[in-house]
Parts: sequence; C-alpha cells; structure tokens
Amino acid sequence: MNENEKRLAETLSRIKAPHIAAMQAMCRRLDSLTKPPGSLGRLEDLAVQLAGIRGESFPVNTRKKIVVMAADHGITAEGVSAFPREVTVQMVANFARGGAGINVLTRLSGAEVRVVDIGVASAVAVPGVTGAKVRAGTANFAREKAMSREEALQALVTGIDIAAEEVSAGTAVLGTGEMGIGNTTASSAVAAALTGYSPQRLVGPGTGMDEQGVALKAAVVERALALHQPQADQPLEVLSCVGGLEIAGLAGLIIGAAASGCPVVIDGFISTVAALVAVRFSAAVLPYIIPSHLSREPGHALLLEHLELKPYLHLNMRLGEGTGAALAMHLVEAAARIPVEMATFGEAGVSNKEEGKTDENLPGAARPHAVE
Repeated sequence: MNENEKRLAETLSRIKAPHIAAMQAMCRRLDSLTKPPGSLGRLEDLAVQLAGIRGESFPVNTRKKIVVMAADHGITAEGVSAFPREVTVQMVANFARGGAGINVLTRLSGAEVRVVDIGVASAVAVPGVTGAKVRAGTANFAREKAMSREEALQALVTGIDIAAEEVSAGTAVLGTGEMGIGNTTASSAVAAALTGYSPQRLVGPGTGMDEQGVALKAAVVERALALHQPQADQPLEVLSCVGGLEIAGLAGLIIGAAASGCPVVIDGFISTVAALVAVRFSAAVLPYIIPSHLSREPGHALLLEHLELKPYLHLNMRLGEGTGAALAMHLVEAAARIPVEMATFGEAGVSNKEEGKTDENLPGAARPHAVE
C-alpha cells in the first residue's frame, strides 16, 4: 500500500456516524418552537441533519466555501461538446476575476469560492487559483484509460487535503463546483459504470448538444465502457478508466469533509457523480451530503434517486460551477438559525397543544438520516 492509498484508507476510517442523541434533541427543540410541528417542512429535516453532523445545533454565520475543481478531458476529441476545450482555462480566469455565475451567487449567499486547477490542459497563470495539477487533462478514454490508477488516487487525495485545509481554516460548510469541457460525458461514463444504468438514460445535452450530439455522446460512452469494462465495485478503477480529474478531486473533497465532520452541499450532475464515487468508497459519507438542486441533465434525477437523496431546489438549472450549491447555502443558514433564534412556546408565552409529547411521537422518521 503506497502513501496515497494509506491516506485514503485513513481518511475513510475517520468518518463517524451521525450523532443520534443530537438529532433526537433537535427534533424536540423544533417541536417546542412557536409553530405547528413539522410546519417548516424540509428546513426542519435539514436542521436535524446538521445537528447529527455537528453533535449540537449548527452555529449561524459560519464560513461557507464552494470549491470549484477545474480539469480538461481528452474525450472532447470525439466531438462530445458544443464548446472547444480552450473554454476551460478561460472560465478558470473568469472565476478568479469574479465574473462567473458562481461568483455572483456566492457573493449573494455570503459564501466564498476557491478555484482549484487539478487538471487543466493549459498552463493557468492566474492569481487566486490553487495549483494542484495532477496532469494536463485526461486522455481520450474512448481509446485508452483516462488516467493511471495512481493519478486517480492523487486526485482523490488532493480533494481530501483541500477539505482538511478548509476545515482547519474555519470553513464550516463546503460546497462542490466544477469546470471542464467534456465533463458531462466523463460523468455519464462513471455513473453508468457504477450503477449499471445505460448511457442512453444518463447522457444529456451538457453544454448544449442537439439530439444528434446527445446520441453521439451516448455511443462514445457505450464504446468506452465496452473497451475498459470497469467493475462497479471498484470505484478507483472506474475513475482511472473513464473518469475526470475534477470528478476524482470532488469525490476526495466529499470524503475529506465527512472525515472532518463537515457538511458538504453538492451541486448538479457532475457533483452528484462525485458523491456517488465517494459513497462507493464508504456509505458512511452519505449523511454528510446535502443535495442542493435537481439539474436538467437527465441523469441527475436517476443518480439522486439511486443515492436516496432528495434535492431542495427545482430551478431547471444546468450551469454547474457550484451554482446550485451556492443557492442552497441560504437554506443551510436558515436551518441553522431556526432552532437557535426562534422562540419556544414557553419563552413566547404561547399555548402549546403538543405539550406532553413523548419521544415515540417525534417526527424524525420522515427526516433524512434521522432518528431510527
């Protein structure tokens, strides 16, 4: 076992189960507030999940960070994208200057953006971008493996290291974002390999491919899977054969966040594929994941259902970059504030018809990862 394998194994071993007592206490707290029980719906579910992660009420005004992983894909040589590969490095510069959609939405939500070059094909000489290049883009996985096993491991560990850095620096909520022309094709290939869903069900328009282009993408993915035949129970092999560096990096970020006891808000299709990879390494990751929105990419709904995750927002978005995660940060803050800022019936002097309620009646059963 080499050093990166040891790092991955050690990180996975540190992921703890949710704090059940804290979740039960949060259920009681929510039902003591001046409202009908359960009337704040999924905000209450989220408050319970956050309590399970934190072990207590989640603090308000926490530092929130969207980590945008950027990488290029050799699969673009197969004509699977409506945009040229050069757009990746151009958008990285746009992120760094604060001019992209993710920058607008993080400014609104009070979050920050960290841009990571984990595999951009061109040199990135832009201030404010974290240089962590594993290699200059993946190979064309329709003809050869996307990357070596060690490169996939290095990308995973890069994500783990960034999560640890952020939590040590005071970040309390992480979000996932990505940029990489061709990455919906790689994501579809990874998802198909890990779930058994056909490429035809998973592949979508990505950057705007027409019906003929979508059919081409599906055929490319099908051909690549037949070439490599990656095994569904071997997530590292799947990443190596048909993955992307930013997908592996985000999977590592999610694993690292869970090991550090930090919730991670995932974005759309590509981020959810990264979450699927992380969960395949360890199902213990799942309670730390907050699904932000439902993308218009057809494969996204399938993957969320596969992971038994229910998205909070339905806005027909498909931009990526972490934009859905940035919007969902508002909901995280709301779920943190409700139990600590809202008055109880006793504090407000309001009569409570629910007095005398016992633990057996707690509404936790309907809450994700909640009280069993």
